[in-house]
Order: sequence, then structure tokens, then C-alpha cells
Amino acid sequence: MRKMILQCSALALGLWAANLMAAVSPEEAARLGTSLTPVGAEKAGNADGSIPAWTGGIPKNAGAVDSKGFLADPFANEKPLFIITAATVDKYKDKLSDGQVAMFKRYPDSYRIPVYPTHRSVGLPPEIYESAKRSALSVTTTNDGNGLANFTGNRYYAFPIPKNGIEVLWNHLTRYHGGNQKRIVTQVTPQTNGSYTSIRFEEEVAAPQLIPDLDPAKAANVQNFFKQSVTAPARLAGNVLLVHETLDQVKEPRSAWIYNAGQRRVRRAPQVAYDGPGTAADGLRTSDNFDMFSGAPDRYDWKLVGKKEMYIPYNSYKLDSPSLKYDDIVKAGHINQDLTRYELHRVWEVVGTVKPNQRHIYATRHMYIDEDSWQVALVDHYDGRGQLWRVAEGHAQYYYDHQVPAYTLEALYDLNAGRYLALGMKNEEKHSLEFGFAAKAADYTPAALRASGVR
Repeated sequence: MRKMILQCSALALGLWAANLMAAVSPEEAARLGTSLTPVGAEKAGNADGSIPAWTGGIPKNAGAVDSKGFLADPFANEKPLFIITAATVDKYKDKLSDGQVAMFKRYPDSYRIPVYPTHRSVGLPPEIYESAKRSALSVTTTNDGNGLANFTGNRYYAFPIPKNGIEVLWNHLTRYHGGNQKRIVTQVTPQTNGSYTSIRFEEEVAAPQLIPDLDPAKAANVQNFFKQSVTAPARLAGNVLLVHETLDQVKEPRSAWIYNAGQRRVRRAPQVAYDGPGTAADGLRTSDNFDMFSGAPDRYDWKLVGKKEMYIPYNSYKLDSPSLKYDDIVKAGHINQDLTRYELHRVWEVVGTVKPNQRHIYATRHMYIDEDSWQVALVDHYDGRGQLWRVAEGHAQYYYDHQVPAYTLEALYDLNAGRYLALGMKNEEKHSLEFGFAAKAADYTPAALRASGVR
């Protein structure tokens, strides 16, 4: 009898502890798919109807898909509602970031923001919605918010109903990328006159839960495996980067290796993290500028400011057109803004401030994160003097055929240098993004790097 009582007490205590640890209550989680979208955005539109209600995203057959995987623009017939210029920016600044306003001051004659009707395009597969619901009920943070506990199964959207800044950021870091993904993309770092050399990358990212032969014990703290091969220009071709991205980088830092084709050797690459230099970026981005923000969040305190309505890059199908050449996109000072599309959307506003005992070249990062996709849309980066330094814009599109939100192009503008970096262009490549490739554990080991490199 006593043994039974003890067992029951232990069970009750365990259930109580589990409830205490739950990110949100079952009652609050029940809002997912009712008043909230299945990943935590507000389902309703705004008061004046300029942001419509979410109705599930656009359908998988929203447009044609060509033989190379490029998508037709479902909104090709739309015209801008208005175009913000340097002359009119003050009228709209309450819905712009300080970085966007600064771009108008830096490039008054050429920078513009064409604003189109808002479409809440993003919808995700049912299993991803189920994953988000599980996360809401079970996932908690560890190590002062810098790691995740109880994040098992399909690991997506750790905190669909976030309570603080770090939880919002974790949703960006753990968002759905379409499973295993391959892409061939171009990066440029134009001079002030617009001249540039194209850097060509072949990249792949694989989710541990989608690698059948991976030892589960080795994958427990792995968020993804990332491999990046440089294929052009000739002086850089053959260099390969391998990253094992961890969930808790305080407990187990990101592991990175580089194969240097000139030296024909593989070496550890601890500099591929935080403010270490980005690959072939001419000093214009840090490692954690990739994917708008990637890697460990532990050097910053993250404050949740709240939600607001902003004009952010969205539904950027025109910018992704295979009929464009890179010369059509890359211009002096900034990309060709006539090819861009901005829409009014609700965003989460989060400010990251470097902790007193840490260092980073960006003392403050002011982020705006789209509520429907959890992708970072805009980031203003400030230096140690509190001066606005770099402005990032994530031009996004929704791959409706695979139900995956992604970036068409990431732009990072250096206001001081008058230069910028544009990453992710694939207009001239043989194929758009490729989803669902079969990944093998052996492909993501340091020993495999040498075989990946070419000379």
C-alpha cells in the first residue's frame, strides 16, 4: 500500500512538474488554429482591412512552376498602391525601420519602396502545424534561454506563443525550411560604382530527423547540418565549409570545418561563428548575418518590444525571375528597388543588446520578424558608439508548390562604406531551390569534405 502511495505521489509530482515546465497551458495552446494561426500569428486582419485575415495561405497550385523549379508570380498583375521616396518618407516613417529611413537619406535619388496590396501567402504542411502545437506544450529554454529542452520529433517553431524576445528569435532559428534543401546561389559585394564579382555557392542543409542512418544520440543537440562549396570564381573554387549547428551552443558550441583547396587540408574553423567574417564577403557581413540571423544567441540580451505593422519585403517573385540577369538586380548603392515588392504586415519587434561580459561588432541588433513565417524581415545593426551601421532586408517569397517560406535575396547595406552585400540570387542558375533530397550521415563528416572540394 505504502509503495502504491509513493508511486502515485511520484506520478502526481511528475505531472505537476511537467505542467510547470510547459511553455504554455493547454488552454492557451488551444488558440493555435483558432484565434491564432497554427504557428501563432494573429488570424484576424487589422482594423482598416489593409492587412487581411489569414485564411490558410495561397494554394499549392497558385502559379505555374517551370522546368527549372522557378515559380510564376501569382500577383504579377498588381500595381503598387504607392511608392515611398525620399520626398515622402516622413509620411510613412511610423511603419518603416530606422534603417529603411536612413537608406532614403543615404540614397535619396534612387532608393524607393514600392508598396503593394498585402497577401498573407504563407501556409505550411499539416505535420508542421502539429509540430508547432507539440512545441507550445512542451518546449522550454535552458542555459538562460540559449538552449532548448523537450524539443523532440519534428523540431519546428519552438515557441509559437512566445513570452519574451529570446523565444521570438528561437522561432526564426527553428522555422521550417522545407526539410533537406539544396540550392545554387550567387553572392555579390559591389563597389560604390556598382561593379562586382560574382561568388557562386552550392549549398545544402539537412535536418537530423531526416537523415535515416544518423545515430540519434549524436543528433540530439544538432539543429541542422550545413555544407557550402564555393564554385566560382576560380581563385576560390574548391573551398568547402561544413557546419554542425547545435541547439544549445553554450553546452556544445557550433562545430565547423573548412577544406582549403589550395592547401588540400581540412581544418577546424572556430571563426565561423558570431562576428567571424562571412565566406568571401569582403568584410561586409559576419557569420551570424547569414540567414538574416543564425547561430548562437547567447552574446545578447533579447528584449521583446511588442508587435507593430510595417512595410517589409514580401512575395518577391519578380526579384526571383529567371528572365533577369544579375546585372539587372545589382546596382550602385543598393539593389534595383524597382524589382522589389513591399507589403504591410504585422511583425514582432525584438532588440538584442550585447551583454556586459560579451563582445560583438554589432552592439545592438534591432529586429523585425514576420508573424506569419517567423522569418526575420528587417534588421538594423548599431556599432559600439550607438550609431546605425548596417541595414538588412530579407526579400522573401513563399514556395507555394512545396509550402515553404524562404528568402529570395538577403541584402545587407553598409551605410558608412556605401557598399552592400547581396546573397541568395539564383536568377541565372540552372535550378531554383531543390527540396527533399536524400541525405546520408557520412556526407556531413570532416572526412567527406576533401571529396566535396574541387580544384
